[in-house]
Amino acid sequence: MDWTTHQVFNQYPELNDYHPLATDAALCEALERAGAGWAHPALDAYAARLGMAETYALAEQANRHTPQLQRFDTRGQRIDALEFHPAWHQLLALYRGEGLISRPFQDERPGRWAAWAAGFYLHGQVEQGTLCPATMTQAAIPLLRKEPALWQSLQSRLYSTAYDPRDLPVADKASIWLGMGMTEKQGGSDVRANTTVATPIGTGGRGGEYRLRGHKWFFSAPQCDAHLVVARTGEGGPFACFYVPRWRPDGSRNAVRVQRLKDKVGNRSNASSEVEFEDAWGLLMGEEGRGIPTIIEMASYTRLNCVVGSAAILRQATVQAIHYARRRHAFGKALAEQPLMRAVLADLALESEAALHLAMRLAQAYEDDGTPAQRAWKRVMTPAAKFWVCKRAVELTGEAMEVLGGNGYVEDGVMARLFREAPVNSIWEGSGNVMCLDVLRALQREPEAAHALLTELHAAAQDELHAAAQDEPRIAAAARELQALLATPAEQLEGLGRVLAQRLVLLAQACLLRQQAPAAVADAFIATRLADSGAGRVAGAIDTRGLDVAAVLARAFPG
Repeated sequence: MDWTTHQVFNQYPELNDYHPLATDAALCEALERAGAGWAHPALDAYAARLGMAETYALAEQANRHTPQLQRFDTRGQRIDALEFHPAWHQLLALYRGEGLISRPFQDERPGRWAAWAAGFYLHGQVEQGTLCPATMTQAAIPLLRKEPALWQSLQSRLYSTAYDPRDLPVADKASIWLGMGMTEKQGGSDVRANTTVATPIGTGGRGGEYRLRGHKWFFSAPQCDAHLVVARTGEGGPFACFYVPRWRPDGSRNAVRVQRLKDKVGNRSNASSEVEFEDAWGLLMGEEGRGIPTIIEMASYTRLNCVVGSAAILRQATVQAIHYARRRHAFGKALAEQPLMRAVLADLALESEAALHLAMRLAQAYEDDGTPAQRAWKRVMTPAAKFWVCKRAVELTGEAMEVLGGNGYVEDGVMARLFREAPVNSIWEGSGNVMCLDVLRALQREPEAAHALLTELHAAAQDELHAAAQDEPRIAAAARELQALLATPAEQLEGLGRVLAQRLVLLAQACLLRQQAPAAVADAFIATRLADSGAGRVAGAIDTRGLDVAAVLARAFPG
């Protein structure tokens, strides 16, 4: 319909009703390379459902109608119930029904971690908030499996593909979700500053039972059926990890009091909260004094999810920008035909594909960490990738939003949601500095890891597909610079932690692309990322002379 004063033209809606797997050559190739071709049919069907306009509408509704806390019932009894829009339940049921939560641990086929990562990546392009409880539930499984009695009671409910949103004791549910509680007001990332105390019930803790008293400043997500919580065993005592359900074994509500829900910048569909433990019932997991290593093991998995989730945000921002720029006209031709815009779009495409390759390689390391190189990828590269990929997502969602101009800067569009969502992965599970310090600690504790990692990267750079070129001089130079940086005295290296993590990731991405991507993509990435440190560079500030920009954009999104 036209307005009485003007006609509406040269306006195009954001992308939906498309197939996010069929239009992603890099992801399809990654699945085959990992031996996960068996998962392709199911992922294809899942992607078709995710790309529908109706699913995008569910994502918009779940983020517009945010969770509400109902502390009391109509008769004044404390219930701390969470109310979600029906769209949230539909999206969470969609993910659960794919069996992705348990696949890496329940499935024994090669490529199971790649298959999971692909499903997570596809879902995260449409809606990210629902992936928070999914992430924590999955990450809790390896820890719970070390507790035979507890695992026996939870296994079927954790592996279930049924979605059960009811707020009931675990024994009465078909499936459950798990969350985690680490952060306190005074400590933030410094978990050792926590003050929550767990006191044994009976002499020495009857069957490992404790009462927890204290608080958590960020408790994600409060609607979960149970949480893994870090607390001190006695005033000033050592830390331990506890399984704390919403309902006690006797069927009464546990004394985990939700004080309020966080009013977050993004991640709006998901609930995050502040809670107090008023002698809440908890079950000891592992040994006293091992609480922080236990919860850090869980965090190693959630950090992988942050990398995959940010890669998903980058992917969606990129395809939205390319789609729009091919249709929108300015100054006599399509935006995507204009040289400066082509540089921006190519830069987005390179960043997106590099993030995907890195995420899928990390997933492989989680499937088989039996060699020094695989352990190095898991222990060293995971925090480095979380630092870099998550930060790049924050910057580049803003750049992609700018491609859409004012149309991107409105709340009822996909770009605004991506922009608000991006920072959470950079902050959650350890901010940038924490990740860089973790990289340094891993290298100091396992010096052989750096050697194994560099050896593998060097081999990747000499892949037989590029044998004619032998050593790529820019990769070789970057590797030498990284080795020299690693030789810096420890007391000086901490201040260079971000430089080290950035160079490590860029070298890894360059090597992976050289081994696995078309020459147009690999050569463009190397030319634009390894020529300098990238410090101070903005998106699109690349020299496209000599680069096959058309091939890069056609691969990124053929639609």
